[in-house]
Amino acid sequence: MREINVQTVRDTVKELVIKANKVLPDDLCDCIKCGQRAETDELPKKIMGELINNLDCAKELDVPICQDTGMAVIFIEIGQDVHFVGGDLYESINSGVADGYTDGLLRKSVVRDPLDRVNTQDNTPAVIHTKIVAGESVKIKACPKGFGSENMSKLKMFTPSATKEDLMNFVLDTVKSAGGNPCPPMVVGVGFGGDFEQCAYLAKEALCREVSVRNSNPVYSEMEAELLKRINETDIGPQGFGGKTTALAVNIEVAPTHIAGLPAAVNIGCHVTRHAEKTI
Repeated sequence: MREINVQTVRDTVKELVIKANKVLPDDLCDCIKCGQRAETDELPKKIMGELINNLDCAKELDVPICQDTGMAVIFIEIGQDVHFVGGDLYESINSGVADGYTDGLLRKSVVRDPLDRVNTQDNTPAVIHTKIVAGESVKIKACPKGFGSENMSKLKMFTPSATKEDLMNFVLDTVKSAGGNPCPPMVVGVGFGGDFEQCAYLAKEALCREVSVRNSNPVYSEMEAELLKRINETDIGPQGFGGKTTALAVNIEVAPTHIAGLPAAVNIGCHVTRHAEKTI
């Protein structure tokens, strides 16, 4: 049994929320650069260039990539041989988020209630997803999620008669209806299966996967490639001004489901779909 003080978790979460908001993963940066090279018209090529310049400036000036520093989504995988000491795990995670958003000078965007809309002033509580795994380590991934793109996401409960094409059309229609609102080029996270809430979780998990990693099942990796192709043929383009680069990646995650249903969810991320992780 390995003991881990929750202060270590708090410090790690603080570090990750700041890092995620200021430095985009390398593989996503590479996709944006490839998108600029793929554009042939002057306007989309110029816009992609400005996006790249924005990333460089954020890194050089040590400021957030985007003014919407998001609602903190924390994925934490806990080895079953780990014992936390020194306090409450969830309190330590939220304390790390609060410290990160305060000390990192990140915009605080969380309100305490959907109707009274009073800001909590520290960007907590975070959305926390916990998974128990084998071993004695803890992996923490921070995924700040802005709501310009989050608001464009959709979930639909299909019947088992739905075809592969029906599912792909649902994803495509969601992207088309989003248009330029989610600050494209976007990353598209897709979940198939499970039940109502697991399907949405799968889409979020897919969105936070490295864009260089494809689904291990050839059926779904082919769907990822085909959907990316179709999305980039919509001519929505960078920031909605037209062009060849509407999406940078489509990531699909799946789970077993009930004989009577086929849930599908699409979680859209902007061109700065941010995440940072660390294992302790």
